[in-house]
Amino acid sequence: MKWVKFKVKTVTGAEDIIISTLYDCGLEGAQIEDKIPLTALEKEQMFVDILPDGPEDDGIAFLSFFVEEKEDGSLELNGEKVTKEDILEMVKNELEDLRLFCDIGDGTVEVDETEDIDWINNWKQFFHQFYIDDILVIPSWEDIKPEDEAKMVLHIDPGTAFGTGMHETTQLCIRQLRKFITPETELLDVGTGSGILAILSLMFGAKHCVGTDLDPCAVEAVAENCEANGIDVKDFDMMIGNIINDKETQDKVGYDKYDIVVANILADVLVPLTPVICHQLKKGGIYITSGIINDKEQVVRDAVEAAGLEILEVTYQGEWVSVTARKNN
Repeated sequence: MKWVKFKVKTVTGAEDIIISTLYDCGLEGAQIEDKIPLTALEKEQMFVDILPDGPEDDGIAFLSFFVEEKEDGSLELNGEKVTKEDILEMVKNELEDLRLFCDIGDGTVEVDETEDIDWINNWKQFFHQFYIDDILVIPSWEDIKPEDEAKMVLHIDPGTAFGTGMHETTQLCIRQLRKFITPETELLDVGTGSGILAILSLMFGAKHCVGTDLDPCAVEAVAENCEANGIDVKDFDMMIGNIINDKETQDKVGYDKYDIVVANILADVLVPLTPVICHQLKKGGIYITSGIINDKEQVVRDAVEAAGLEILEVTYQGEWVSVTARKNN
């Protein structure tokens, strides 16, 4: 399958109006490339496989629109056959009209062809089986090697929205979970994403897990990964909601009932989360945190101690930190 790409060079302030204008003309599904820093909400929603801050915003943006090329080489827009030249002229005219009343920057358009665009599946070429200590993590499209058949195997298809377990923060949490899980463990995984931590906890022998996330896509991801790993649906309850400030979510999750709470989030989210999560923990319960870049370690330590928790251990991998604490009263 071939696609024709129309790539507009503009400024970040004009992204929305250009996308909206060209959408009205029949061009949909814009791909946006810019260097705008993540907002506080976007950072709050990045629960796993956290990336460092990107380059400084230079105000430049590239907007790419794709139109499928038929077998006969023709293109179709709004139900009518058109040529690349037709679409290019239309885009240029719309941009020039916009330039009359707003700054669109460069406003140039590049036209290119590409084959076999598959936004859902192309990422799979970058994810292969790997090990977390003695655990084999493997996607559904790969086979287990004979020498790995005796290992604990975690089948994970994270999809496009969630992490794979490759990130240091996830691995830090996994190692801490193994230390504290017992056959009676009730576990809460805040920001569960694809469910890696909760699913492994059940594989380690935990009795029951609850996962929370802000992204509704987590429900399907967790369900698929539970099925892939033979996890009984009654052992893993998935909830959507913000446990930090949503009383309904807090009530649904429950109070004074968890032996372990694990939160692999950002330090800036762990700070407001920690005093809340104390109410979900049992007395003697363990609180495992990660997603903490090394220069935020003290911030999280302070939040944990301010909530009345006792820090038991701080572990490190690369530039990332995990803080493990206990609720004593």
